[in-house]
Amino acid sequence: MEFLTAVILGIIEGITEFLPISSTGHLILFNQILSFPEPFMTSFDIIIQLGAISAVVVYFHKRLNPFQRNNELSKKKQIYSTWQKAIIGVIPALFLGYLFGDIVEEKLFNPLTVSISLFVGGLILIIIENYSKKSKINSIDDLSIKLVLLIGLIQTIAMVPGVSRSAATIIGAMLLGSSRIVAAEFSFFLAIPTMFAATSYSLLKHGLSFTNQQFLLLLTGFIVSFFVALLVIKVFMNFISKKDFKIFGYYRIVLSIIIFILLFN
Repeated sequence: MEFLTAVILGIIEGITEFLPISSTGHLILFNQILSFPEPFMTSFDIIIQLGAISAVVVYFHKRLNPFQRNNELSKKKQIYSTWQKAIIGVIPALFLGYLFGDIVEEKLFNPLTVSISLFVGGLILIIIENYSKKSKINSIDDLSIKLVLLIGLIQTIAMVPGVSRSAATIIGAMLLGSSRIVAAEFSFFLAIPTMFAATSYSLLKHGLSFTNQQFLLLLTGFIVSFFVALLVIKVFMNFISKKDFKIFGYYRIVLSIIIFILLFN
């Protein structure tokens, strides 16, 4: 049963990490049904998130690896610039996460907060798509350092469970004039330093003392979330090249209503 739980939670993480529907929110909800004893559950959630983030590095390896053969100098500079922007963009999250992360985790990690955040975020996604204007930023190269810091600051709203890190990043980028595809891509790239920093901090905080059984469960969840996320990224990028984000807004609203009904019944 434990390995089945690891597989199911790995699938949920892989599907939800990069869609603007909140992976943390979904894990909190499913942890009400399927979970491991604490503090292992917290470490498990962190490790499977790292698996999903690793999928970004693999999927976008040509955009993120400056050491490939036959890379021209201009291409290497472009890749270094992308990494620079991703690292700068994570600074607000590191700062505010250090100050308020424990408080947020203690007070807001519950189904009610997730429900409210899903509903509000869904409305915002739909409104932005209804009133979106022609984008001014059609490449990550067009993002200035100022815009990157602003997007990173908006991303910190995702400390509240149910908001969704990817949704906050995408909404922030689009509000600042980015195209839908650039907003999604930068959301992926910004996730790498953000989640690696969060993972490192959490693992140091909660420790690395696991039994052999627990290591196998962690490995199972990591591998499942990695491969599922790899598939989801490919499908998601193809989807948004033709469609908008409204469907995710509607999904968030419907899910929030269902959670509300279950909580009060």
